Parts: sequence; C-alpha cells; structure tokens
Amino acid sequence: MKLQHIDFIDQIPKRFNSTINRREFIKTGTMVSCAFLCPSFLSAEKSNANSNSDDNRFIREASYYEKLDHKKIRCLLCPRECVVDDRERGYCGVRENRNGIYYTLVYARPCTYHIDPIEKKPLFHFHPGSLAFSLATAGCNLNCKFCQNWQISQVTPEQVQSIYLPPKDTAKAAANNNCVSIAYTYSEPTIFYEYMYDTAEAGHKENVK
Repeated sequence: MKLQHIDFIDQIPKRFNSTINRREFIKTGTMVSCAFLCPSFLSAEKSNANSNSDDNRFIREASYYEKLDHKKIRCLLCPRECVVDDRERGYCGVRENRNGIYYTLVYARPCTYHIDPIEKKPLFHFHPGSLAFSLATAGCNLNCKFCQNWQISQVTPEQVQSIYLPPKDTAKAAANNNCVSIAYTYSEPTIFYEYMYDTAEAGHKENVK
C-alpha cells in the first residue's frame, strides 16, 4: 500500500516565524486544512462505518492483562483495572474478552488523522515551528464532560468510520509530509497502546519522533 505525497504540503514552512502575521497565519492554516481534506492525502483502505470487529486486520492480543477464573480477565493497562467477563468489553469500549483472551479491536484502525502545527498539542519548545502527524482511534477510558472530541472518544469502533493504516504506513505518511513527529491525540492514547507502540518503533526507523 503506497501513501501518496501531497505536493502543496511542501509550501508549508518548516519553521513558523515567531512574528507571523495574520495573512500568513490564515494561509498556512488553510493549507494544513486542505491536507486533511484532500482525497490524495492518504490512499489507505477505508473500512465500513459500521465495520465488523471480527476483521482480523484490527485485532491483536492485548498487552497488560491477567487471566482470572471462569474466563474472566483483569485489564492492567490503565488505573481502572477493569474485570471483564467473556464476550464483554472494558470501560474504553475497544478491548474485548474473547474466551478468556483479551484483544484490542483498534489496531491500525484510526478514525481520524490530521497534520497539525506542533504548538497545537500544545508543547513548549519541542521542535517549534514543525508539523506533527496526529491520529486517534475510537474509544476512551475517560468520560470528561468538557471533551471536545466526544464524537470519537465516547463511541465504539463500530460507530465511526475508520481506515486501515498499519504502523509502517503511518510512519511513512508522517515522513512524506514533512512531519517531525507523530502525535497520539484527540482521545486518551493509552487505549490503543499496541498500535501506538508499534507506530512509534516504525517512526523511529523513518527518523520521525
């Protein structure tokens, strides 16, 4: 699967001037928005909005859990430590117990991605003026009343449209679009730990932080 490079992304300056004027700000913001909306941004394969969670592309055995009696498991990934019955999911909605084995259902399954200025994260003096390839999957282990991304954080993977974007392709997309880093954002990235970990390793090989 080859990810296409956006020609006009090269027009975005690698370093934003600290005294950027209003016109330059609007111009840069428009180009970044176009990068997100442009159909050629990614040629990754889309999954159906109500895709079946039995799709093996998205399933990996979860990290950090322990098996209990009667096919129950205890998730050890976050402080909630959910005890999950067979055929049930944890609080986050993206990790499921199947016959006593715990699985993530959102591996390589982002429901949103974007190219952001690093300052939007927000980070202070971390490669200032650079771009970050931002992504997230559905679900969250929190329920913040002020969440601005509740449309993706408070739903299950089956309730949003997603794409199939493996770690290596994510890293290449970031590198091809002049992104210095990959940001796991918009929801709590702990819930897609396996995908995040493998993407970070793939990014390291592409010299993307």
